[in-house]
Amino acid sequence: MSASDPNARPLANVYDAAFYAELSDEVRSSAEVVVPIVLDLLAPRSILDVGCGHGSWLRVFEEFGVTDVLGADGPHVSRDELEIAPHSYLAHDLGAPLSLGRNFDLVVCLEVAEHLDDVAGTQLVASLVAHSGAVLFSAAIPRQGGAGHINERWQSHWARAFAAHGYQCVDIIRPLVWFDTRVAFWYAQNTLLYVRDPGNRLQAKIVDVPLDLVHPRLYLRAQMRKKPQPPSLRRAIREVPAAARRAISSRFTTLREHETRAAK
Repeated sequence: MSASDPNARPLANVYDAAFYAELSDEVRSSAEVVVPIVLDLLAPRSILDVGCGHGSWLRVFEEFGVTDVLGADGPHVSRDELEIAPHSYLAHDLGAPLSLGRNFDLVVCLEVAEHLDDVAGTQLVASLVAHSGAVLFSAAIPRQGGAGHINERWQSHWARAFAAHGYQCVDIIRPLVWFDTRVAFWYAQNTLLYVRDPGNRLQAKIVDVPLDLVHPRLYLRAQMRKKPQPPSLRRAIREVPAAARRAISSRFTTLREHETRAAK
């Protein structure tokens, strides 16, 4: 997608500066918890983040000493808002195949696939595995909700997509951050590591456990949304005239009933 592509305008409307600003604190605090875990497991020296947004995760990786980073996202991302150097950013249509002609120690792709249709999501997985033997991946589950979500899938769906390329799922991040309130629930709930060759250390972490999990914070948020909300002050003011008319009408009806009974 080029910068002049008309399809870029809706993305810019959805993922504008306000969108990123609203999430920045949660993204940053989540990365500060998860990044050290990933570095301890894999010690990557080069990282590609596909769907990097402003590059918040890559910025945290840099702060922990990783110097070879590259972020890719659509033309809706303003270079003025980047948290990484402009030369470390590539404008790319995430719905199209990505081929950079090099490998990275780690590819990161967090909460991106739900924004792409099913065909593009499958292609995204192919692009990720083409650039690394290790992929840190998360994507929104059904009914998670969010701006621009069109393809929410269970974690097992993506595990099968990676398995088609010979990658195994290592559920090592979620148990370590599940109860950490610094980590946004969507990362705690969805972040899985996919590896082509797990080696001895990660092989021991591969266990047959359910992948399709819903975080308690998401569940509670959904339940709260079901409760009727009290009317806003503006709505209450708008409803005053109608309520007054109903009250007066009810009063006159009651008086007429009394008069009718008295006449009898």
